[in-house]
Amino acid sequence: MAESQAPAGGSPPAGTAAAPAAKERERGWGTMLSALAAFLLVPATPLLRVVLPIEQTWVLLLPALAVCTLVGWRAGGRLGLALLWTALAAWVLTHPVSRDNAVGGYEQLARGWGLLLAGAFGVVYLLGRRQRFFGTALSGVALALALGSVLTLGAGDPARLRRTMVLELEAREAPLLLRWEQLWASPEGRQRLGENPELVESVEETGAFWRALPLRATTLAPAMLALESLAALAIAWGLYHRMSRVRIGPPLAPLKQFRFNDQLIWGLIVGATLLLLPSLQQWHGAGANLTLFFGTLYAIRGLGVLSFFIAPGWLTAVALTLLVPLLWPFYAVGALGLGLGDTWLDWRRRPRSTT
Repeated sequence: MAESQAPAGGSPPAGTAAAPAAKERERGWGTMLSALAAFLLVPATPLLRVVLPIEQTWVLLLPALAVCTLVGWRAGGRLGLALLWTALAAWVLTHPVSRDNAVGGYEQLARGWGLLLAGAFGVVYLLGRRQRFFGTALSGVALALALGSVLTLGAGDPARLRRTMVLELEAREAPLLLRWEQLWASPEGRQRLGENPELVESVEETGAFWRALPLRATTLAPAMLALESLAALAIAWGLYHRMSRVRIGPPLAPLKQFRFNDQLIWGLIVGATLLLLPSLQQWHGAGANLTLFFGTLYAIRGLGVLSFFIAPGWLTAVALTLLVPLLWPFYAVGALGLGLGDTWLDWRRRPRSTT
């Protein structure tokens, strides 16, 4: 989701060598295909499919890509490309995926959000002036959330949306929970529990955690949906600029250059305030969502700072791949700290040692 952006305090001179380099990176397919595969496949993993609002992420991606091609056609791009992706998006939005444990109403909600998100992104883009990706995408997601809230309140039963989401996540979790219970109900499982009484409490706590997870995940669904939507828009933006020669905005910059307006720190401050103050208990849900959303953005910014200073290479990549799954809480807190610190210290503008 990184965007090409000038350093704070000024804009780059016209005609510098940075622009050709960015275009050269944008033509590469390796990183983009890896991001696309992760976006389409990772939500189907056991834990994430219980916490992510939309599991079929192509419902978000294809309408967003269709909007990018339509905007590109308006700017002089190929009509055939716009027609192709618009037709694919229309087909996906009108042909829900049938599942044995599908919850009534969820498919319509997911496809409705995909259409609303793409439309809001297109409107913000056409009304904007600078056409930078991150600001346009963030405004598009905010507009879609506002319109979705109005539509939900207008329907007269906001609690129905929450019930639908809880039932959907419970249906996704049911096979995993069933396998967990069968494991400890089997003769081998009962034998292990009998040999280790301390394990009984751990098994019960884990089962209680899984049973409570759908309800907790539903509370954080707005923030997770907004993060999913930003990822979909970023991938659609990158894919479009690899398929078409007509630009609709600056290219996505590498992760090590990812930054955004420092005023977004207020979103995290407001969220933490609503979440932590006991007198604002009725706003704890909103605070948790704001904290999760803006905290994740700052953690990604922190990863950008980290990747800026870490020397690239296969050894570094292997070390991070092995360490992140083992130390992810410390890694996440460290990345968040780096991202927040970058707001005031601007780590990447500091001179790097050459010794």
